[in-house]
Amino acid sequence: MRIIPTLLISLTLLTSGCGWIKFPGVHKVSIIQGNIVDQEMIDKLLPGMTKSQVQFVLGTPLIADSFAQQRWDYLYTRLSPTGEKTEERVTIYFDSNDNLLRMSGDYLPTAAEAEEV
Repeated sequence: MRIIPTLLISLTLLTSGCGWIKFPGVHKVSIIQGNIVDQEMIDKLLPGMTKSQVQFVLGTPLIADSFAQQRWDYLYTRLSPTGEKTEERVTIYFDSNDNLLRMSGDYLPTAAEAEEV
């Protein structure tokens, strides 16, 4: 008579905190952080644009260092439910007059890529 409650309590304690049990139909979401920047957005940027124009196209930079005000960093990370991590980075450089000078990172303007080839 006491064996059934004891077995149920033991089973509950053994499996309650286990991550190795996979329940079917459990939905896991992707974790997205940072700024989403794509090739279309980068192609809208032109040398000589002001900081406010760049911010209008790309949004507020993730990293705007107060000690290096001529550089903005846009970082995007995505962690999929399977654990695969994707990371993209774009760095925008401004001249002393706060006009767009150049950019580097995972996305470059399409015109610049055509010139390099």
